[in-house]
Amino acid sequence: MSFSAAATEQFPVRVLGGPTALLEYGGLRFLTDPTFDDPGDYPVPGGPVLTKTAPSAGTPADLGPVDVVLLSHDEHADNLDRSGRALLADVPLTLTTPGGGERLGGKARGLADWESVELDRPGGGTLTVTGVPALHGPGVREAIEPIVGQVVGFVLTGDGLPTVYVSGDNASLDVVKQVAERFAPVDTAVLFAGAPRFPVLFDGQCLVLDSAQAAEAARILGARRVVPVHYDSWAHFTEGRDDLEAAFTAAGLADRLDWGRRD
Repeated sequence: MSFSAAATEQFPVRVLGGPTALLEYGGLRFLTDPTFDDPGDYPVPGGPVLTKTAPSAGTPADLGPVDVVLLSHDEHADNLDRSGRALLADVPLTLTTPGGGERLGGKARGLADWESVELDRPGGGTLTVTGVPALHGPGVREAIEPIVGQVVGFVLTGDGLPTVYVSGDNASLDVVKQVAERFAPVDTAVLFAGAPRFPVLFDGQCLVLDSAQAAEAARILGARRVVPVHYDSWAHFTEGRDDLEAAFTAAGLADRLDWGRRD
């Protein structure tokens, strides 16, 4: 695996808890799945109650300007909560699922699998965001999406820029392989992990990658840096930072982990 010097230049990632992270990339500021509400119970209509256990490491007010929200899906409070929805009104562009784009309206745009959008960079030139598949549970899309809904991941690319993969709530290593076939090696992978489970859904199987799968995803992608998100602050996340560190160490990939800034 080799990367050019320009393509491996570190860019800041601020991790805010749960699935929320701020990426400063190509002169633009991208926010993943905005969740800033207080700890408490958040029922899913027709589904289980989601319990937030810790506050976010920041508020919308202290983020500064956000150019683009990368929203894996809009239907669950642990990926888009009330504060996150309010934030969308002040963001020029939200990229999400095709269904989410219709539900949110306004400045939201849905991306189908492998559909791309070009964004102007402040200093000139463009970068590209490509929507990539994601499956929010075990099995095939036709069985998963009627229960938990559509999810989308994202790949960010540009001339002289590192390739970035944002997995969204994906539980499928086959999907990761599809992304790798088109984009590997990936410089930075923002991997949603945490092994979330509910006994009432899919017999308690993981709805997003567990720690060992996250390490395997990093290997498949040839990722130079892995920024884990979506592993803390919610009761249904069954594996946390210690589990991720152990899994990446066992896989010989501990040096790839980057926990991001918290300030």
